[in-house]
Amino acid sequence: MTKPDLTLYLAAPRGFCAGVDRAIKIVEMAIGKWGAPVYVRHEIVHNKYVVDELRRKGAVFVEELDECPDDRPVIFSAHGVPKSVPATAERRHMVYVDATCPLVSKVHIEAERHHSAGLQMVMIGHAGHPETIGTMGQLPEGEVLLVETPADVATLKPRDSGKLAYITQTTLSVDDTAEIVAALTARFPKIVGPHKEDICYATTNRQEAVKAVAPKVDALLVIGAPNSSNSRRLVEVGSKAGCAYSQLVQRASDIDWRALQGIKSIGITAGASAPEVLIQEVIDAFADKYNVTTEIVETAVENVEFKVPRALRVPA
Repeated sequence: MTKPDLTLYLAAPRGFCAGVDRAIKIVEMAIGKWGAPVYVRHEIVHNKYVVDELRRKGAVFVEELDECPDDRPVIFSAHGVPKSVPATAERRHMVYVDATCPLVSKVHIEAERHHSAGLQMVMIGHAGHPETIGTMGQLPEGEVLLVETPADVATLKPRDSGKLAYITQTTLSVDDTAEIVAALTARFPKIVGPHKEDICYATTNRQEAVKAVAPKVDALLVIGAPNSSNSRRLVEVGSKAGCAYSQLVQRASDIDWRALQGIKSIGITAGASAPEVLIQEVIDAFADKYNVTTEIVETAVENVEFKVPRALRVPA
């Protein structure tokens, strides 16, 4: 039987960002240096496939430090941790490696700087997300107020409305965040913004690529995990950009083929913690069922690379 024709628009950039790549390397290099097991507090990045692969190599994933023995190394995830976590590790004389993405660390430093200047922080982020918890945990309790929507801005009760600064989670929707920032600046005209945009380059680039793809396609699939903030934002961006069917899948086995019956074009992208092997798996699944023509939709070229901590580097 002849396969139906399908044009597959592949968004670029997509998949792994520099911070995710660095975090995974840190776990692999730690296992190479200290042997298994190496403990990792929280998922190193939000992707089941990546976590399972690292677990197979000797990583043990835990939720809190009290699940780790004192005599084995522990790694903190790319999302960042509250200050209390490394402080506890030091009290226990543990060997630890911080795999926090440098762009998240930049936000932490920013919060500290504003706090030192006497400003109370407003954080735009998602309650309960590890990055939000880690960033809010850089300052004493009560020094960071969380907002998730423009409506939250109206109910904010700062200590002094003239002494505020805002920071954001790095994986938010660029457009949604702009609405919240507009609400903040309208209510608090003196509020201080970041020296440089907090939403990371990878989040912004992937969202721009989806905006370019979405109007061209009958459906959009975002490869990523349900607990991945940047992946879920890509689904939302696709819907808002005009794609009637915008869905998250973890891998090819999650594709709802019945919902895609009759489509002539599909867009494929992936969140910043989804590996290329899963993207290829989805592309191959479409090639099995369709006569596929692939087009790359490239809106940016990424060449960012972050170094691993000095303690893990092999001497030249």
